[in-house]
Amino acid sequence: MVDSAPSSTTGAGRLTLAIPRETVPNETRVGLVPDAVKRLSKTVDIIVESGAGTASSYSDQAYIDAGATIVPDAATLYRQAGLVLKVQKPQPDEVSLLQPGSALIALLQPQVNIDLIRQLAEGNVTALSMDAIPRITRAQSMDALSSMSTVGGYKAVLLAADFLPKFFPMLMTAAGTIAPAKVLVIGAGVAGLQAIATARRLGAVVESYDTRPVVKEQVESLGAKFVEVDMTGIEGETQDSGGYAREASPELLRRQQETLSNRAIRSDVIITTALVPGRPAPKLLSEDTISQMQPGSVIVDMAAEAGGNCELTVPGEVVVRHGVTLIGLLNLPATIPFHASQMYSKNIENLLALLITKEGQLNLNFEDEIVKGTVITLDGEVVHEATKALLQPAEASS
Repeated sequence: MVDSAPSSTTGAGRLTLAIPRETVPNETRVGLVPDAVKRLSKTVDIIVESGAGTASSYSDQAYIDAGATIVPDAATLYRQAGLVLKVQKPQPDEVSLLQPGSALIALLQPQVNIDLIRQLAEGNVTALSMDAIPRITRAQSMDALSSMSTVGGYKAVLLAADFLPKFFPMLMTAAGTIAPAKVLVIGAGVAGLQAIATARRLGAVVESYDTRPVVKEQVESLGAKFVEVDMTGIEGETQDSGGYAREASPELLRRQQETLSNRAIRSDVIITTALVPGRPAPKLLSEDTISQMQPGSVIVDMAAEAGGNCELTVPGEVVVRHGVTLIGLLNLPATIPFHASQMYSKNIENLLALLITKEGQLNLNFEDEIVKGTVITLDGEVVHEATKALLQPAEASS
């Protein structure tokens, strides 16, 4: 199949983009901001549920001025929607509102939310997932995971600075010299690199560890020290063919824990970002290590949604254990909703440039590797290969 489009978008009429209010608790972002609406409204019709952008500081009037039409509620919006643009996956009541033949773009996590994907396919909804966009150079401007990791890494450091009972920078005052805070960042992906940059701007002394030696140059370019683990005999175990961290072997995990424990004990702040796609977060900081840290130290566990990198993290909460504050708050990008929405919206807009014709119609060209990798369901079927592979064992056992 080369070209396909949901049935509700064919014909002479222009495609209708629909922006609903997010319904997940504490989700403050919005799928499309007024600036994007202004550009897209030249080609398509855009409807926005009243209040959809309020939590992100985008008013209904701003959307009207940009060329959108405000509708009073979700039911009205979904009835008119050709393509729904969301941040979070739809909740059950939203799934029931999606019209057969319509399309949906959101952060669906298809390999985790298998039941949702099955429902979307059964409802004949064409679903595209922003977290399934291929990690290739041409798709960088559409990479929502990287955009949101940038926001999260920045906010993690601000949270640490807020809870730490110390200054971050070195200060020379009449009352004496104050030493800078020592920050350890575990994981040097997008979130970790942003955390390093932010902590350095605040004046901290920063070091970072990542299983992938290839990121050493990036870490050092930001002014941080790269922590190295003895990799003798296990050099090939750190990353997959795509350059992403893979699940550690027991021996690598032991060496990581030993090295990081020695560093952690000397740190005022630890930011952990270590994640392995589709797996629980690796446990890198034990209770024994935390018990040896200085009272008042802070750990921000950005892997909390996947169980956490710290043995004592409580996902969704801030707790104090052995005098150390452990921050396991979820969805950090939603705490900076104005710019997080702006960045996510731009990712969506860049993807739409591949999907919408000059005539305002949705056209899915499966010869484009970005489109092929992002479409999850089409014509009542699951077409995303990795997700389909997970569905088959489940169906065989039912």
